[in-house]
Amino acid sequence: MTWNWTAFAVAAPELAATAEARFAAYPHHVLATVRRDGSPRTSGLEVRFVGGDLWFGMMPDSLKARDLRRDPRFAVQANPGDGTGMGGGDVRVAGRAYEVVDPVVKGAYRAEVEPPEPFHLFRTELTEVVRTWVEEETYLVTRVWQPGRPVRTLRRR
Repeated sequence: MTWNWTAFAVAAPELAATAEARFAAYPHHVLATVRRDGSPRTSGLEVRFVGGDLWFGMMPDSLKARDLRRDPRFAVQANPGDGTGMGGGDVRVAGRAYEVVDPVVKGAYRAEVEPPEPFHLFRTELTEVVRTWVEEETYLVTRVWQPGRPVRTLRRR
């Protein structure tokens, strides 16, 4: 079974709502991909939640698009915001992103988002969602979701 955003949101609704709010707070986030030589590449990216999926749209022939075409693994970190407050915590999503070339699907995305043309479009399949925050100025709390497993919460001083 593949896990899109809707499947994740059904399995972990509270974590999904928090993650969406963190991504909605700022337009630009950080995407990590795998370069041809296996080293990591980080790039700025806007993400969209449309039709139950987490989508990445990007400029034609961008390095991050080339990376994902070759190796679909990614991690995307929500922009933590100004200062060190991280309102809502730190959120990261990992998975695989697959390019969509179907003109009907791209057309529906285009109508919803109105991206600059031309563009690459990637639909994601999730392998992990993580939220980290400080609780009571004492504990570092990490909440982790992975497909088919209950959400785990870890606390450390």
